[in-house]
Amino acid sequence: MRWAALLRGVNVGGARKLPMAELRAFLEAQRCREVRTLLASGNAVFEAEGHGAELEARLCAAAREALGLETEWLLRSGEELAAVVAACPFPDAAETRPERLHVVFHRHPFPAGLLPPAYDGPERLAPVGRELFIDYPDGAGRSALGPVMARAGFPKVATARNWNTVVKLAAMLSD
Repeated sequence: MRWAALLRGVNVGGARKLPMAELRAFLEAQRCREVRTLLASGNAVFEAEGHGAELEARLCAAAREALGLETEWLLRSGEELAAVVAACPFPDAAETRPERLHVVFHRHPFPAGLLPPAYDGPERLAPVGRELFIDYPDGAGRSALGPVMARAGFPKVATARNWNTVVKLAAMLSD
């Protein structure tokens, strides 16, 4: 099966340094085939045997042992990532400002009732399955949403990608 791996917090803000050539070599050593990476922020596509949760746990443990890398691995199959693209609740943002539309990938379905009810910022949020779509019209760097999400108890095991990256990963999986 073909998978996209989204590693949490790799090569962002000086923490968890991992050259993509090293990530590719690691995945190949884990019996993954046709390994390709995208950008330098912990995105890879590959073919491997196994199921999502089992494969996530195996890769996470192996990366800790072989690379000294302490981070979460979130995997999506080609079908799952295609469904994420198809389910985009903000097509206007996807079209006009894809770098400001983010998809936050979670391990489990996004918990109902976690969206901040009292927040009145310009962002739009929409949970769809295991993903949370966030439209940052003014950019994520200027947003006050992060602390609100932390206080609301948003899941810690999560990683975000902008829409451009999500679409590119989906295309890589469908090649």
